[in-house]
Amino acid sequence: MKLFKNNVVKLGAIAVIVFGLIFAAVSLTQNWGKTKDTVNTEQSVKKLKQLYSKLNVNSLTPQMDEEYSADEQSASVLPDISEYPFVVNPTTDDFLTIYSSPEKAGSGYESWLVDVANKFNQSGVQVNGKPVSVGIRSVSSGLAASFISSGKYTPDVLAPSNELWGILLSAKGIKVTTVEKRIAGNVAGVVISKKKNDELNQKYGAVNGKTIIDAVINNEIKLAYTDPYASSSGLNFLLMALSIFDSSNPTGEAAVAQFQKFQQNIAFTAYNTMQMKESAQGGALDAFLLEYQTFLNSPELKNAYEFIPFGVRHDQPVYEIGELTSVKKQITAEFVKYCKTAESQSLATEKGFNGHDEYAYELSKLDGETIVKAQGVWKSEKSGGSALTAVFVADISGSMEGSPLLKLKASLNQAMNFIGSDTNVGFVTFSDNVDIALPIAKFDNTQKSYFSKAVKNLRAGGATAMFDAVIVAQKMLIEEQEKNPGTKLMLFVLTDGETNRGYEFNDIEKLTRGTKIPIYTIGYNANIDVLQQLSNINEAATMNAENDNIIYRLESLFNTQM
Repeated sequence: MKLFKNNVVKLGAIAVIVFGLIFAAVSLTQNWGKTKDTVNTEQSVKKLKQLYSKLNVNSLTPQMDEEYSADEQSASVLPDISEYPFVVNPTTDDFLTIYSSPEKAGSGYESWLVDVANKFNQSGVQVNGKPVSVGIRSVSSGLAASFISSGKYTPDVLAPSNELWGILLSAKGIKVTTVEKRIAGNVAGVVISKKKNDELNQKYGAVNGKTIIDAVINNEIKLAYTDPYASSSGLNFLLMALSIFDSSNPTGEAAVAQFQKFQQNIAFTAYNTMQMKESAQGGALDAFLLEYQTFLNSPELKNAYEFIPFGVRHDQPVYEIGELTSVKKQITAEFVKYCKTAESQSLATEKGFNGHDEYAYELSKLDGETIVKAQGVWKSEKSGGSALTAVFVADISGSMEGSPLLKLKASLNQAMNFIGSDTNVGFVTFSDNVDIALPIAKFDNTQKSYFSKAVKNLRAGGATAMFDAVIVAQKMLIEEQEKNPGTKLMLFVLTDGETNRGYEFNDIEKLTRGTKIPIYTIGYNANIDVLQQLSNINEAATMNAENDNIIYRLESLFNTQM
């Protein structure tokens, strides 16, 4: 009997050992052949599903909005010019209104044109025996071009970063007269890590615009660039890329086919330059776009990156817009002459301008029709041929009662008009618990009607389980990607950021990094720091509805991402 028991014990021990060996072998071999990145993603998805399983999630029945009409969708919503006040006020009855790009109409090292204009206004310049002055508004070149081409606001003079905007406006039928091709020298460039620069130098023998385009296509560097509808550097980069693909026909089939391949390896289209800089410094990017003046004034970048010039020069041209009076023409001439004085140019150099004077653009000059078509190519092909899937997450907790919820609903009502019908869209709301208000589906007129009604039905009350909702939305997106592996995923969270129920940031940070889903946050009377934390996980952007023109910002964001 004792012998029998000993044998049973031995057999049991052997079974445990064998089972352990099998389990260990399975554990060791289940990830063979997989990259570290793939393993991290799979583990993150597994953790995501574990967290989701502990939530109480309701699925609401979608309702049609009987009042919704596809014909009533709004056109582009430009901000009010009052959001761009004079940074230099005119001081006389006869004056010139100038829209200037921000790199020379801001503060600190970006204040060159502001300083020059203030001195000009104090200098006592006269035209026809009367004192004259200038007023300057700091408006990005792309937005200024949109103001002018729409006819909503038209300055007397436009001073963009580069000549592309003047050419573009002429192509759109605007009377644009070149007064001066350069008032302060500058160039756009790709800022690339020294390590990647050395690698490309070793492989290609040189690093230039073409090298960088080739390296992106070959998936050798991670690069981001900015919206070519809004950004001078972004537009310049797009045109350079298309010209490299086919210099004889930059918007033809051959160039577009190459551009699709190129876009498949672009890390993301940035909402602004700050987003790119933060992503690069966090290690998510090898390269991004920047003007040389900004690079010179960024010691933290100069130590770790190389600057590679590309495209047309950013020499700050000056254009008269429309038909100016004789007096305004003379004021323009006097102001340009003042900008070109030795004293003004010395100040420009001090602020970081007038560098890289040796650089000249190698490719042929582009005409206005090509620029317009190039923007169209980017808009239709920026996803690299991939489908797009987005889930919107709306905060309807008690803290959103009143103005915040009204603003949130207005944002969604307007924003839905800027989303293409080929995009897959879902909608989630949260307070104490999480509701799937709208499962993911193509954003056709039916889905838009459901979306419109879901927004109308939003009511505030209860606690704030924001990170629970983020978990639910991410699971929806992952499941959609499992059905459609090529789709690009995006998540938009509209909230005040005051989480007081359910999961916390630390619970979801690592898994969110693993899923790689970018989370764009829009804050309403919000804890912006928390939202920035959430967006920074995967290089997305944060917007503040209290400070930004949120409808215009959302349109710009959707333009870059969707």
